[in-house]
Amino acid sequence: MNWQAVYAMYSFEMARFFRTITQSFVSPVISTSLYFVVFGSAIGSRIQEVDGVSYGAFIVPGLIMLTVMTQALSNASFGIYFPKFIGTIYELLSAPVNFIEIVIGYVGAAATKSMFIGLVILGTSALFVDLKIQAPLAMLAFLVLTCLSFSLMGFIIGIWAGNFEQLQLVPLLVVTPLVFLGGSFYSISMLPPFWQTVTLFNPVVYLISGFRWSFFGIADVPIGISLLAISAFTVICIGIIWWIFKTGWRIRS
Repeated sequence: MNWQAVYAMYSFEMARFFRTITQSFVSPVISTSLYFVVFGSAIGSRIQEVDGVSYGAFIVPGLIMLTVMTQALSNASFGIYFPKFIGTIYELLSAPVNFIEIVIGYVGAAATKSMFIGLVILGTSALFVDLKIQAPLAMLAFLVLTCLSFSLMGFIIGIWAGNFEQLQLVPLLVVTPLVFLGGSFYSISMLPPFWQTVTLFNPVVYLISGFRWSFFGIADVPIGISLLAISAFTVICIGIIWWIFKTGWRIRS
């Protein structure tokens, strides 16, 4: 393993993040505050508690997952798409590095960025509601796995995308609706039985449910199934990336 090459790619991507650190820090703080003003005040005044948890605290895990997933996707997809766009990816492919080192460098940086933003949101949320994390290790594990898996997915999107419009297509039209419909701001037990069954086909439900369990000890689906779902998703993404580099799909053409 060429760790020097991994560090070079990782540090290059992180440098781009730190150049806009103010925007990266202030933006999630403002957006989180707005969510609490809108959802916490407007809806929270009508829904006092969900499964014994105050509504303001209940939406925190969903809010973190919403931002982390979208940020991981956008950071990873842009990180690998831009070298394709300007042609420097051929220098990367001709360098003495293998695809594992490339993935670790780019995906690791994207996962680090999204995790930083997730922790910023967590800290901001603590200013608005009383948060008690029952299983901090499980919370950290779900956060890391989510950042990693969606960064891998974003890496795939960045290789697939042929232009900047396609780069935003999947996050905007697929992932964001799935997150909003995946129980981010409500419990699926509040839905009619038919729609509860339909919602279980949404893979994001299992991520948000497991992450919420680490905070409050409540979940819409068993915690074991949530762990299995996020682990399977990560393995599938790794397998797709391995196939991409093996065949050169959308890279060498």
